[in-house]
Amino acid sequence: MNGQGVSILDGNTFLVSDGRGDLHPSPDFPTGLFSFDTRFLSTWLLTIDGEPLRALSRDDLQYFETRYFLVPGKPTHYVDAKVSVIRQQQICRDFCEQLTVLNHDTEERRLTLRVEMATDFADLFEIKDVRQKTGRASMSIEDNNLRFRYERGTFLRETIISSTEPARADERGMTFELRIEPRGRWSTQLHVYPIVRGARGLDIRASLDAHRGRAKPQLRNDLDDFLAGTPQLACDYEPLQNAYERSLVDLAAMRYSPLAFPRRLPTAGLPWFMTIFGRDSIFISLQTLPFAPELASAVLRDLAFQQGSKLDDFRDEEPGKIAHEFRYGESAAFEEQPHSPYYGSADSTPLYVILLDEYERWTGDANLVRQLEFEARAALHWIDEYGDILGNDYISYRRRNIVNGLENQCWKDSWDSISYRDGRLPRLPRATCELQGYAYDAKLRGARLAREFWNDPAYADRLEDEAADLKQRFNRDFWIEDGQYYALALDTDGKPVDAMSSNMGHLLWSGIAEPARARKVVRHLLGPSMFSGWGVRTLADSAARYNPVGYHVGTVWPFDNSIIAWGLWRYGFRSEAGQIAEAIIGASQYFNGRLPEAFAGYERALTNYPVEYPTACSPQGWSSGAPLLFLRTMLGLNPHEDHLATDPVLPPSINRIELLNIPGRWGRSNAFGLRTNTHQPRHFRR
Repeated sequence: MNGQGVSILDGNTFLVSDGRGDLHPSPDFPTGLFSFDTRFLSTWLLTIDGEPLRALSRDDLQYFETRYFLVPGKPTHYVDAKVSVIRQQQICRDFCEQLTVLNHDTEERRLTLRVEMATDFADLFEIKDVRQKTGRASMSIEDNNLRFRYERGTFLRETIISSTEPARADERGMTFELRIEPRGRWSTQLHVYPIVRGARGLDIRASLDAHRGRAKPQLRNDLDDFLAGTPQLACDYEPLQNAYERSLVDLAAMRYSPLAFPRRLPTAGLPWFMTIFGRDSIFISLQTLPFAPELASAVLRDLAFQQGSKLDDFRDEEPGKIAHEFRYGESAAFEEQPHSPYYGSADSTPLYVILLDEYERWTGDANLVRQLEFEARAALHWIDEYGDILGNDYISYRRRNIVNGLENQCWKDSWDSISYRDGRLPRLPRATCELQGYAYDAKLRGARLAREFWNDPAYADRLEDEAADLKQRFNRDFWIEDGQYYALALDTDGKPVDAMSSNMGHLLWSGIAEPARARKVVRHLLGPSMFSGWGVRTLADSAARYNPVGYHVGTVWPFDNSIIAWGLWRYGFRSEAGQIAEAIIGASQYFNGRLPEAFAGYERALTNYPVEYPTACSPQGWSSGAPLLFLRTMLGLNPHEDHLATDPVLPPSINRIELLNIPGRWGRSNAFGLRTNTHQPRHFRR
């Protein structure tokens, strides 16, 4: 979270607090203890003698542990507190808070310490869109432990709170009457245990975590094991070193285990998206293949398990379609939201085939390619059968669920993200340009898999012919001659939706853009209308809907920029790719090495630093993956048969990169990059 938000997490469970470690329900700042899409703790307020505390400092010890140093009283210029509090919060499956009160006086102190406690068992969707709950809530006190309970049919959630020191418990929290000797201390540990009851009344979280071991030493060992398997980076540019190390820790922290799936998967981001997302998880897997290929394997298997098999308007499900999002909350359980799972994305399905092929190219895991042949073929069939809504051989999207389905089902899925240059919104269905690039790439990659692993050369030939035809038609229909760039989309009449957007950078990654036009696309992407100095904007400032703090209409997304840079590298614009990488990595130092979901698209000369987007997820999965993909791009890493090929071109701020023990089908390999002056970046002007 941005602002004063502090987060600690352990995959399935996470805590978002304010700068003092307190929780207080607010639609503008959603603090709480969350697990499996339910808020198990909504209020957690610490006071001494009825007064809140103020923070002196905070130590982020681990991704699952934070320590606060607090004193009572109102802020003043002069601090002479006779009492201080050390508040250590930790997520190890459950939430534990160690409270230590220190008396710095030469006299005994009598204090009343109080922790206000409450839970609303809110579904994540309820927090963003407040609704009246219809289940039955209850609260009881058992042996001075607090038990909160929410029940609606078979949906049952509980929160149990206990203390290691005697407390006076009431329905709103716990009170401790303290007598602390001179220079003495008092301490207790508060334990908050969320319970997810299954159909048989069993605690599903407990059975899930039983085989994982979530005590603090196991969490530390788990992180160490993850980091030990990733390549070691040494470079002379501190922002890159910090961003890389921060990203690896965040990616490890954001792995979670679905209830019906034993492997750990990358999630999309905190706090709203701590679950499997088809599009996001696929892109994270692509970004991290040279670093943690096991993430891709888990994503491919889980999404295959959830692949659509029927027509279901409520869930936007279609045969062969790859799921967009899965939720465990109350609204999904009672079909008030369609996320069990929801299939409202048009890009996850071709991206699935792309990931399967790229995974094999890196790892040599032919067995998985053969195991997932049926699912990959079904995904390729979906592109032509259900993706082609208008019958014009392009992927378009239109929601089946007109009540709660997503209107835009591309990666820019906010309501106003797809527009004409004059600001008008096209009617649905919409065929955005990058979807066609993904389909083109999926067909070519599917052809390779069919020829090399599925023993079906005729199918491979057909896919290649279809890809060639798609490329020819695309470059005819999407190219805007007046302006020399690719349209954002085609409308229902086949006319270009002519806003200039970052989507055309994805066309370079997929390879569908004509090489002769690539330079013109690059001129736009790195020209002043789109390149802020901190990265490529999602929408050019010449568009009517441009807004530097609009979610998809002018902000800079690190994920988007990492894919664009990868595309520039593919078309030979190595220095330009480095220019984008240098800008985004440079921005990361203003966020303590952790790239947020998005930041404002203001000109660099105007702000001198990247401006935070107010509700951006942080940490966020594919933003954490961006520095890794930038590293791959700058070093020119590419699998070639059974060895790793490199073609490094470094930007001016970086003179040396060493990336050691890169995993792949070759075992482990090293890559080195030294900056030379042979590739000079081009500077594009209006």
